[in-house]
Amino acid sequence: MKFGRLGLRPELVRAVIDAGYSTPTPVQERAIPLALDGRDLIGCAQTGTGKTAAFLLPTLHRLAAGRPSRHPRGLVVTPTRELAAQVGGMAAAYGANLRLRSAVIFGGVGMEPQTRSLRSGLDLVIATPGRLLDHLGRKQVHLGKIEVVVFDEADRMLDMGFLPDVRRVIGALPAKRQNLFFSATMPDEIEDLIRRTTNNPTLVEVTRRASPVSAIEQVVYLVSMTRKKELLASLLKQPDFGQTLVFTRTKARANQLVRYLEHSGRRVIAIHGNKSQNARTRALNGFRRGRIDTL
Repeated sequence: MKFGRLGLRPELVRAVIDAGYSTPTPVQERAIPLALDGRDLIGCAQTGTGKTAAFLLPTLHRLAAGRPSRHPRGLVVTPTRELAAQVGGMAAAYGANLRLRSAVIFGGVGMEPQTRSLRSGLDLVIATPGRLLDHLGRKQVHLGKIEVVVFDEADRMLDMGFLPDVRRVIGALPAKRQNLFFSATMPDEIEDLIRRTTNNPTLVEVTRRASPVSAIEQVVYLVSMTRKKELLASLLKQPDFGQTLVFTRTKARANQLVRYLEHSGRRVIAIHGNKSQNARTRALNGFRRGRIDTL
């Protein structure tokens, strides 16, 4: 099946083709027609399945078909700043041929530019829960006109402790709206939230829940705390280790590892919540472009 057969506006199909895609992924093929029909939807899909386009394309289609408003009519809620920025970039690309206005709202940067964007009138807002609530508390955004809301990576919002914030956001939305939930896994708390929030939702599940990505080889090393840094440095010197992501339990540990690995000649940088948004963005861009070996 081609994108042109899904029922999307020609402007969206043209933008998708311009972005280099011609055939929808399984989650897109199943979710887009349901979303275009106005159904509430639960998408159980992992990162890399094309789920972002699965909710963005029908959302943009609906907004383009509706009447303009002074207040946003579409809302996408994501757990992290980086994901919000990524979704915002895709919304701009897919909506390039439409006269829609969108903005990305997240913490770690000044509120004033975001306030100006919100006051100028937007069709679509992509936001993290905390910063969205900040603007709601200051009455700088009104969600009473929202027609469609998307909660992306809902399970990560639960893991990061954002569920109370998500409930507050939902409480600010109108009763009549379309709800789209996307999550790689379905913990009990998320299933309960969906049950209370949606109206007869349709489940689109393209992979077994919580199944590991088959292309990833998983290895466990049992090592004492005193030898962990030494082992890591040794592994990173192996020929088959190219660019590497290293996750640590604490921010302090991340900073310690940067200092330790720099002595071994690695181009290494840390990214965590104490870094400014500009620093986080520079780090991610450096990693994407190959200027950073280890993140």
